[in-house]
Amino acid sequence: MSIIEPIDTEQQTLVLNSTHHYIALASEIFGRPFENIPVNFSLTGRAAGMYHVYRQERYIRYNPFIFSKYFADNLRQTVPHEVAHYVADMLYGIKNIRAHGKEWKKIMRTFGVEAKTYCDYDLQGTPHRQQRRFMYACRCRDYQLTTRRHNMILRGQRSYQCPTCHGRITQKDD
Repeated sequence: MSIIEPIDTEQQTLVLNSTHHYIALASEIFGRPFENIPVNFSLTGRAAGMYHVYRQERYIRYNPFIFSKYFADNLRQTVPHEVAHYVADMLYGIKNIRAHGKEWKKIMRTFGVEAKTYCDYDLQGTPHRQQRRFMYACRCRDYQLTTRRHNMILRGQRSYQCPTCHGRITQKDD
């Protein structure tokens, strides 16, 4: 299996230009200015893009490996998808709307882009983290819990109950 190389600086420039294009388009459509926000290519994992708000800082992250493998599709779909999150945040407030709710969908339609919430990409060759799973069980079945849920149980912050038998889900002995 060959490892995918991340997009080069020329392709990054095309992604930045496309991001700025959609931000300018939103300014035109909604009759108000939207500032260009920082964009970086530091995202890893299974997502092609992510709009992020931390305190008052807003930025978009793109996955350079997924963009490399599916460049045209990501330019057509992921870039407007993330810009639509930014525009929805500026228009409605991120805490007042659902991430892929009607406001976000409306913005995607105004961009002339299908409001898809995910892409089913073959990520073979792209570096991404594989989530470790822990075996748990109740009286009627087995469960595989993620590291996050497992750690919450260990810290006493959470417990889980089977929706079928209503028994407590506990870790299986190896």
